[in-house]
Amino acid sequence: MNSEYKQRAEIVAFNVCNHVIPMDKVPANLMEAYANLFNELLEDKDQKFIATWNALPSSASALLPQADFHGFYIANAWLQLSRVAQDIAELADSDEAVDENEYNNIFTRLSDASLKESAKKLKKARTDRALLNSIKSVIAG
Repeated sequence: MNSEYKQRAEIVAFNVCNHVIPMDKVPANLMEAYANLFNELLEDKDQKFIATWNALPSSASALLPQADFHGFYIANAWLQLSRVAQDIAELADSDEAVDENEYNNIFTRLSDASLKESAKKLKKARTDRALLNSIKSVIAG
């Protein structure tokens, strides 16, 4: 993993996420959470990303460069993190107790679900040209 790969994955993640959430309007604390999640998922200590990438049929992995798929997957994790953060904020606003145990290992659960969803979309894009064009469109910004 070199700096070009990291930079490309980050650009893709921002482009994809920006289609759903204006990135310039994201609160600082959420941007910090995004940055932490980005670094964790890019590092891939547990090798889940690379195992998923290597397990993709070649007809799927040929659709996107690895760094683009990595950024696409990270953006999906960011979007899920945003939904969870909104749920937590709503619970806090309504004075309901937020159970810490419920949010333990949240990055792991979010990233696993996002990776599975991203791989599924890329596999489906092999036969769904509209989906492939949509993925490429959001990646391009």
